[in-house]
Amino acid sequence: MTSTDFQAWTAAGQSRIEAFLQKVLPSPDIAPQRLHAAMRYAVLGAGKRVRPLLAYAAGELSQADPERVTVAGAAVEIIHAYSLVHDDLPCMDDDVLRRGKPTCHVEFDEATALLVGDALQSLSFQLLGEYTLAPDAKGQLEMVKLLGLASGSRGMAGGQAIDLAAVGKTLNVPELEFMHIHKTGALIRAAAVLGARCGAGLSEAEFASVDAYAKAVGLAFQVVDDVLDAEAPTATLGKTAGKDAEQGKPTYVSAMGIAQAKSLAGQLREEALAAITPFGARSARLAQLADFIVLRKF
Repeated sequence: MTSTDFQAWTAAGQSRIEAFLQKVLPSPDIAPQRLHAAMRYAVLGAGKRVRPLLAYAAGELSQADPERVTVAGAAVEIIHAYSLVHDDLPCMDDDVLRRGKPTCHVEFDEATALLVGDALQSLSFQLLGEYTLAPDAKGQLEMVKLLGLASGSRGMAGGQAIDLAAVGKTLNVPELEFMHIHKTGALIRAAAVLGARCGAGLSEAEFASVDAYAKAVGLAFQVVDDVLDAEAPTATLGKTAGKDAEQGKPTYVSAMGIAQAKSLAGQLREEALAAITPFGARSARLAQLADFIVLRKF
C-alpha cells in the first residue's frame, strides 16, 4: 500500500469519526448551552484521531462493521479529549494552548472545563450502552469493562497521578515505562482492542497479539511526544513546546537523551510490527499506523 493510499484511508477515517462526533455531542442550542458549547470546543475540529484510526485498523483484523468501530473509536476519543481538558487545568499542567487554540479553561473558565471532562466521560460510556457493538451481550460488557479499566485508576487517571507525583524527580526508563503504560498507553491499547472486538472470529491469543502491538505503539507514541516536546516549535506542535522541561517533568529525553530516545522509538516500532506478523495482509493498516506514530513530526 502506498503512502498516498494510507493518507486517503486516514482522511476517510478522520472524516467519519468527525461526523459521528458532531452528531453525538449535544448541540450548543440545548441547555446548558455553555457546557455543551465547551464540550464541542474541546472535541471537534482538531487532533490526529490516532485512537479511532487504531480502532479502524484493528477492526480490519476481525472484519468488523466500520459503523460499529466508529462508535467504539469515538468513545475512546471522547475519553481522550476529556483527559486533555483536565490535564491542562491550573491544578494539573496549567497550560494555555492545546491543538493550536486556547485550552478549554482559558476559552471558557475552570469550572466549566471541569464539568466538560465529567460530561465527556459520561457520554463515552453512554455510547457503549446505546449502540450494538459486539456479537453478543457478554462481548459488549467486556468492552465496557475494558474502557473503564483503561480510563480509571489502573489506567489513564492512575498514570496522571503518577506523572504529577514525579514532577521534579528523576525517573529511570522502567519507571517512565510504568507511568506511560498507564497515562498514554492504556487508552491506545483500549482503542485497538475495542476495534478488534467489534468483529468476530479472533481468539484470545489473537486479541493478546493486538494488545501487544498497541502496548508497543502506545509507548512509542509517548517517546516520540517527548522528543517532539524537546525539538519541535510550539507552532508545529499546537501546544506549548518545552513545557515538560520547564515544569521539571521526567521524560524519555531527560532520562536517556534525544538520540537514545529516538532509537527506543524505533525498537518499539519493531516490537509492534512483530506482534502483528501472524495476521499477514490484514494488519497492513496497523503497520502503517506504527510507522506514522514513530515517524511523525507533530
